[in-house]
Amino acid sequence: MDATAKLRRFLDRLQSPFVGREEEAKVIVLTLLSREHAVLIGEPGTAKSALVRRAAELLNAKFFKYLLTRFTEPAELFGPLDIKLLEEGRYVRLTQGKLPEADIAFLDEIFKANSAILNALNSLLQERVLYDGFTEMDVPLWSLFGASNEVPDDPEVEALYDRFTVRHFVRPVPEDLWSDLLLKSWEFERAMYFRGGLDGSSVMSITDLRALHEKVLNVDLEPIKGKLVKLFAVFESRGVKVTDRRKGKSLKLIAANAVLEGRDYADERDLIVLKYVIPRDWDELDKVNMILSEELKTPYKYLKELEEIRNNVREVMNYVISLQGVNSRYLTSRFKLILKDLEVTKEKVRSMMNECSDARVRKVAEDVITLISDVERAISRRIK
Repeated sequence: MDATAKLRRFLDRLQSPFVGREEEAKVIVLTLLSREHAVLIGEPGTAKSALVRRAAELLNAKFFKYLLTRFTEPAELFGPLDIKLLEEGRYVRLTQGKLPEADIAFLDEIFKANSAILNALNSLLQERVLYDGFTEMDVPLWSLFGASNEVPDDPEVEALYDRFTVRHFVRPVPEDLWSDLLLKSWEFERAMYFRGGLDGSSVMSITDLRALHEKVLNVDLEPIKGKLVKLFAVFESRGVKVTDRRKGKSLKLIAANAVLEGRDYADERDLIVLKYVIPRDWDELDKVNMILSEELKTPYKYLKELEEIRNNVREVMNYVISLQGVNSRYLTSRFKLILKDLEVTKEKVRSMMNECSDARVRKVAEDVITLISDVERAISRRIK
């Protein structure tokens, strides 16, 4: 199996146990391909740590995980000092099983760390060197993943936040996938009890990942440089500030996406990964997605509008249900007006399907049309 086939299999195996986490799996793969670091921001229980742990298992990589608080001591992450050697005047940490020996690490609530750990992590992420007292220790760390429930607003952690090239904002599984979520959760519980867990047999190795990373560094980026510079200008004009560091680092994510798609050159399709690099917070995420939708003609604008339409139609359905048993001429007139509005909305959704050929847009649009039809039938039964 060649490297590209292994990579696709790795992505498929990574996302398979989870529902609605295809994008998170892709983010993790892009981070690993580019040998960068990522922070996953979102509420608890959204499979952040589970995905990273599975990625490490599928790579047979050394994995380190820890939950940080402001009381966490450096020794808990980097290992305790060797007392015997300290008595001899030598400053050496016992790092077995700790972060300095990990290939992949996951630090939960990373922005709650104290100053001593924050300072150590800054150099660790930037240089892959642990400055510890009187020693400098090179570490084999490939990628570090952080997690937080919220975007940090403390200036003390701003430097660390900017060192995460990839920032991904994780949302809960949408309502239309809850049924699948329950099924997968039950399958997982049974697998944990009867088989001792999910199949975590390795698909690739760190050696394979290193070879793929070399392919990333050899991707031809010339085809997209002009468009990329234009996008940076658009972001700035719309109030989205992009640091020089992030401008440069974005190239690695763009190249990684090209390799994931099986190409040795980048094209405009790869620029969509800027949504993982540019936004600082949830508000900027929506703004960046809208800019990319306009500039790259991505389906984001359609999906966002369809979601708003779906929510509005659901409100109409709840309104109709709440008035069961209530009869009046006013309601009949009101329902007839709603039916006209629903027909207009349905035509709008059909137009969106014709304008955008994206499979996701068509699927959501079909679901919205079905929902509108359900509401129309419910109203028609009321006004007969």
